[in-house]
Amino acid sequence: MTVAERPETPSVPLHRALGLTDVELDAIRDRLGRQPNDVELAMFSVMWSEHCSYKSSKPLLRTLPTGSAADRVVAGPGENAGVISIGDGLAVAFKIESHNHPSAVEPYQGAATGVGGILRDIFTMGARPIAVLDALRFGDPSDARTRHLVDGVVRGVGGYGNCVGVPTVGGELVFDPSYQGNPLVNVMAIGLLELRRLTLAAAPGPGNLVILFGSATGRDGIGGASVLASATYSSFMMSSATLVTVLLMWGVANRLFTKSFKPDLSLNFATTAAS
Repeated sequence: MTVAERPETPSVPLHRALGLTDVELDAIRDRLGRQPNDVELAMFSVMWSEHCSYKSSKPLLRTLPTGSAADRVVAGPGENAGVISIGDGLAVAFKIESHNHPSAVEPYQGAATGVGGILRDIFTMGARPIAVLDALRFGDPSDARTRHLVDGVVRGVGGYGNCVGVPTVGGELVFDPSYQGNPLVNVMAIGLLELRRLTLAAAPGPGNLVILFGSATGRDGIGGASVLASATYSSFMMSSATLVTVLLMWGVANRLFTKSFKPDLSLNFATTAAS
């Protein structure tokens, strides 16, 4: 759903069509001190979506141990990826992401963009991605749709990694009837870095330069995968999960990792899956 596709039926308020509840609309009004316009509603619907805010899983995530410096945890919740020191000035960065619903809508690109997102989060920490893993769950393997999903997802995970030279080194595949309606597509990326090159997302202080970098917004509007995460399968064309510009992203990443790259400024990255 995009602002340009505002429903013509007056009985369907725009905020509901964009996936926001009445309670969330009231919260937006309280924050702004006024009625939001169409563009603001669309932006809130993206950032408050399950895909971007994890609103249903946050209470569960808060119960998990996050570690401390004593546990060699260098970067934890709130950063683009987790980082753990392994000694000798080195660290491992890791990120896990699920791309379940986008992969059910368009299996190849849904899975590929999931891998692209976590590779991006790894190198924004100053780490070079070295491996991808996956854990996949599907329904009845005798079903034609299930076979279509398996083929597309497996090719999507491996295809994106192959484009940037990062191998899929391990994974698991499970079939169970409980996943017939919606597959689980979990991917993980691992990277290595020198601790002195650790890059955090925060860039405090005035006068910082901001560079916006990424693919152009597609015909599906500003929602991208965040809208797919809540959409019904019939709501989108199969091309809605837009594959990001792999070579453009990796060209920048490789430049950051060259020994000759010695910027005169401190680099900080803030990344988002919203287009």
